[in-house]
Amino acid sequence: MSQHIVSSFDRDLEAVQAMVVKMGGLVESQVLDAAQALEDRDEELAEAVRKRDKQVDELEELINTEAARLIALRAPAASDLRIALTVFKIASNLERVGDYSKNIAKRTQVIVAMPAISGSSGAIRRMAMAVEGMLKDAIDSFIQRDANLAADVRARDVEIDQMYNALFREFLTYMMEDPRNITPCMHLHFIAKNIERMGDLCTSIAEQVTYLVTGQMPEEPRPKSDSVTPFTPQEG
Repeated sequence: MSQHIVSSFDRDLEAVQAMVVKMGGLVESQVLDAAQALEDRDEELAEAVRKRDKQVDELEELINTEAARLIALRAPAASDLRIALTVFKIASNLERVGDYSKNIAKRTQVIVAMPAISGSSGAIRRMAMAVEGMLKDAIDSFIQRDANLAADVRARDVEIDQMYNALFREFLTYMMEDPRNITPCMHLHFIAKNIERMGDLCTSIAEQVTYLVTGQMPEEPRPKSDSVTPFTPQEG
């Protein structure tokens, strides 16, 4: 393979990784804006989050197309193939985080017409900020090829589980105190569950970075906090 072809391949590989970083930044904004819209009961911001999801989907499609083209046309060596495969999986996880952000925005537009549940939106925003921090560090670990940072992200998922469990118990209390709280609390519960799932996806990105750097997925089981609810909402 000539030096010219090698250089061209390296540029293409860098370009597709830059797309992943751009997608990560967009999704981080989606997470924070969705939580902010909920706390402020801001229907316009929620609608903006919903509309921007299309950009996330388009970026994932572009990343997948470019990564597939690299694999098909360049027959990359093992280390470069690992990068291309990691890019596929990270983009898929980011797209799903974007979907959960969109779902939060959709529920926010419903919740604004209901009585506010005291303190809940602020608690959910704090949980979302913790997940956004995980997401930022997961993307940074990819940029820097930092397996230690990836391991730290993976370990922090248990904190998200604990925050979710505490919120779930709080919502149960509100629902038992007043039946009028049941509908808004159910919406808030599904939002909290969406954010908990985002934490799982950030953890998955971190695990892919570990694979990229070391050639192996983490061997120890993923740390998890015991869940207090059987609900597992799936929304697209």
